[in-house]
Amino acid sequence: MTFRNGLDSLLRPEDSVLVLIDHQPYQLTNVNSHDPQAVVNNTTALAKVAKAFDVPTILTSVIADRGGKLFKQITDVFPGQEVIDRTWINTWEDKNVVDLVNATGRKQLIIAGLWTEVCVAMPAIQAAGEGWDVTVITDASGGSSVESHQVAIQRMIAAGVNMMTWMALASEWQRDWARTQHVEELTEVLISHMAGSGIAYMWEQQLLNTHL
Repeated sequence: MTFRNGLDSLLRPEDSVLVLIDHQPYQLTNVNSHDPQAVVNNTTALAKVAKAFDVPTILTSVIADRGGKLFKQITDVFPGQEVIDRTWINTWEDKNVVDLVNATGRKQLIIAGLWTEVCVAMPAIQAAGEGWDVTVITDASGGSSVESHQVAIQRMIAAGVNMMTWMALASEWQRDWARTQHVEELTEVLISHMAGSGIAYMWEQQLLNTHL
């Protein structure tokens, strides 16, 4: 097993490409590993962070006529962008998706989707085996049970896939607060989607602007 460590193992926005898979109503109805509301919130935050850092993002659904369209919270982040609708359960067997990812020229592949044990695990394991540096965002994904989510994570780790949460990813992309290019957009995401930390930030601004 090759250990993932060292500075080069950290994710960089200029080398990253994000694929959001099957965040659809049908799948969400049977997410039991997480609070479904949290999954929607976290996925929306992930999409916004990717946009803030100019990370190419591919949106894909499976048989949307039956399973429903991608969450509006996600597609609103990328207005007018085509959602690739598949028949393949395994996204990495869909040539349209893979061609778009390849066209970015990036090798740090980031995946989130529903369900973890099926539509996340399959492409993550295949892509890792093909030499991609694959990361799964676990809190923007969800399984049909706690067990299925956890077993899928274990299976992917055994295949060499990296696991992160959306806030960890955002921090890794930012890396240095002296890099101010994306700080304003990132701060807006934190205020909207990071619950207590977002509220605390706004409170801090209130206190800083208070004249005694």
